[in-house]
Amino acid sequence: MRKSWLLCVVLGTLAWGQAAPAAPAPPQAAGPGNMVMPQAPAAPPDMSASVPATAAVLTINGVCPPAPKTPAASGTPAKPAAKTPPADCKTVITKAEFEKLGTALATNLTPQQKKQLASVLPRFLAMSSEARKKGLDKTPRFEETIRFAKMQILTNELQRTIQEQAAKIPPADVESYYKEHPETFEQYTLERVFIPRTKQEEAKEDDDKDKDEKLTDEQQKAKEAAEKTKTDAAEAEMSKLADTLRARAAAGEEFVKLQNEAFTAAGMKIESPTVTLTKVRRTGLPPAHAAVFDLKQGEVSPVIHDAGGHYFYKVTTKDEQSLDQVKDEIHSTLQNQRTRDMMEKLNNSYKVDTNEAYFGPPGPGGPAGRGMVPPPHIPNPRMVPGPIPPPPAKQQAPPAEPQAPKPN
Repeated sequence: MRKSWLLCVVLGTLAWGQAAPAAPAPPQAAGPGNMVMPQAPAAPPDMSASVPATAAVLTINGVCPPAPKTPAASGTPAKPAAKTPPADCKTVITKAEFEKLGTALATNLTPQQKKQLASVLPRFLAMSSEARKKGLDKTPRFEETIRFAKMQILTNELQRTIQEQAAKIPPADVESYYKEHPETFEQYTLERVFIPRTKQEEAKEDDDKDKDEKLTDEQQKAKEAAEKTKTDAAEAEMSKLADTLRARAAAGEEFVKLQNEAFTAAGMKIESPTVTLTKVRRTGLPPAHAAVFDLKQGEVSPVIHDAGGHYFYKVTTKDEQSLDQVKDEIHSTLQNQRTRDMMEKLNNSYKVDTNEAYFGPPGPGGPAGRGMVPPPHIPNPRMVPGPIPPPPAKQQAPPAEPQAPKPN
C-alpha cells in the first residue's frame, strides 16, 4: 500500500513539540547470568469494523468545536455566537468523520496509521483553535501559506487521479502485451562458471613497503613495469584456463567441479559460488551476456570476457510462464507506462522563463520552477522481476559483473 505524502506531512509536522523518549536499553545476549527477554506479544486483532459509524472515537475536552455559521436575515447584522467557557467545551469526532479525514490523507489506512493520526489530531485541533483566537488566520503570511498548500494538495490529487486512470487496463491489452512479448516471459535454468580475471596475490609485508619508499624514480618505474608484466601474464593464464574449462564443460564435465578448479587456480580464499541459477529472465543477466538465452537446451556458451572476469553458461531448462502467471506483472508494467506517458505530457505542456539576474544561471536541474513536485517514481518495467535469486547458504555467488581482485 502506497502511503500518501500528505499523511507523512501531517504526522511529522508537530514532531518538534514532542519530547524525545528515552533510548531503550540495549538487549543483552543470552548467556550465563543474563535473562532472555520474552518476545513482544502479537498485535491485537483489528476490531474497528465493529464500531458504529456514529460512535465517538476521539473526544477532546477543553477545545470548542467551530461555531456553526447561521445566515443572518436580510439587512440584519449577524450576531456573534455565544462564547462557551473553554472548560465546558469539548470536540467530538465520530468514526465516520475520522475515516473521512483519513481517506483524504491516504488510501486504506492501516491500524498503526490510524493510531498515529489520532495521536496528532487533538494537538492540531487545540493549537489551530488557539491560533484562530489570536487572529493568525487573518495574516498575509497565512494566506500565502494556504495558497501554496492548495497547489501542493491539488498536484498530489492530480497525480493520484492519473495513477487511478492508468490502472484501468482492459484485459485485452494485457493479453495483447503477452502475445507481443513472448521472450519477456521465458524462464531459464542455467549453469554458470566464473573465472576471475587475475590471480589473488598474497598481501605484501610492511618491509616491502619500506623498501619501495627508498627506490629511485627509475627503480620505481622498472618495478611497476615488472608488476604489469606479471599481471598481464596472470591475466593471460586465467583467460587460457577459461577456454580450457569451457571445452571440458562442453565435453560433459560437471560445472561444480570446474568452478572449484577455477577458484583454486585463482587463489581465491572464499568459497566457490553456486553454479545453478534458477528462474532467470532475460533481464537477469548483463546485456553482454544476453546471447546465452539464444542457446539450445544443453548447449554451452562461448567464454564471455568482461571487466569482472570470464564466464560461460549452459542452458539446462527453458519454459514459458502462462498468461495467468504473469497477468498482474503485465498490468503493472502497462500501468507504469501509461502513468509515465501522462506525466511526461503534463511536464512538457508548459515552459518556464526565469530571470537569471535574480535566480542566477540555471543549474543541472533545469530552469527554476520545474521539479518542485516531481512526478511519481515509475520503476523500469523491464526490470521485473529481479535478476537471480540468492544462492544457498554458505555459498557466495559473484555479482553479474564481479570486480577483478586487485593485486596488492
